[in-house]
Amino acid sequence: MPLVVNKQVIDDAIIDQEFSSIKAHYESMASMSCCERDDEFRGYARDNIISRALLTQEASKSIPKPKSEQVEEAFSELKKENGGEENFYARMNLTPEQDDMIRDDIALNLQVETLRKNIFDGIPQPTEQELSEYYSINKDKFKDEDEVRASHIFKSVREVEKREEIFNELCDIRKKIIDGLDFFETAKTYSDKPEEEIDLGFYKRGELMDEFEIITFSMGTGEVSPVFNTPHGFHLAKVTERKTGEVKDFEAVKNIIKEDLIILAQDKKLKLFIEELRKSAEIEYTEPSDELHGND
Repeated sequence: MPLVVNKQVIDDAIIDQEFSSIKAHYESMASMSCCERDDEFRGYARDNIISRALLTQEASKSIPKPKSEQVEEAFSELKKENGGEENFYARMNLTPEQDDMIRDDIALNLQVETLRKNIFDGIPQPTEQELSEYYSINKDKFKDEDEVRASHIFKSVREVEKREEIFNELCDIRKKIIDGLDFFETAKTYSDKPEEEIDLGFYKRGELMDEFEIITFSMGTGEVSPVFNTPHGFHLAKVTERKTGEVKDFEAVKNIIKEDLIILAQDKKLKLFIEELRKSAEIEYTEPSDELHGND
């Protein structure tokens, strides 16, 4: 049977959507490479949906409906955030005929926001000692990003039949460099890039192609990479310098720490509030069979 929270029926498709979002998040963090945690992620998804349903139901019961002027103001702001009225309907796959439904959703969201503010009311501001202790324990969070400086030899591959020939040529060049040939001088002769583009200078993660960064950030200073390819062609890279990110000064990140601690306190209080709602809630759910989900 589908998920039922206090007689509110929630379609399995909503849980599937939440599951996909959670799984994509963890995959983007490279914390998994297969499907061995799918059951765990489905549990997270179900818990998230239950929490949202309970919070929405409580807001609907305990918070007065907003005035029509507030709803219209929020509706106008929503359209503006989505690039205007026409873009709003196109992005949301909606039509003006559904405006009443949209207004009802906006009104409910405003009630939920008011409830959240009420829950968070009274949370004290972090003390100077709490800020300092958080900084001391989490210094790695406040480091500048590591940087790498590399030079490279690039060979374009426009003709598929020449891929092996170009690859072998670069492998031979690599052997000569390992045996003592100067990398930069060799690049000036063999690279398809002009001399001024051989030295790439310092760069952080996210500034170059993924394939190039994966290789060079895993290398030591002075190391020459194996021959590798990107969508543009074959590369040979040498890391010439590295900069390790330094920890930022406490005063420079003090406001960020304050925001982090406030969010942590809010999350904790919200979790406790939802746990109290769950104690008296009627929740029914039967896990769908694997055949219904397919192989994720």
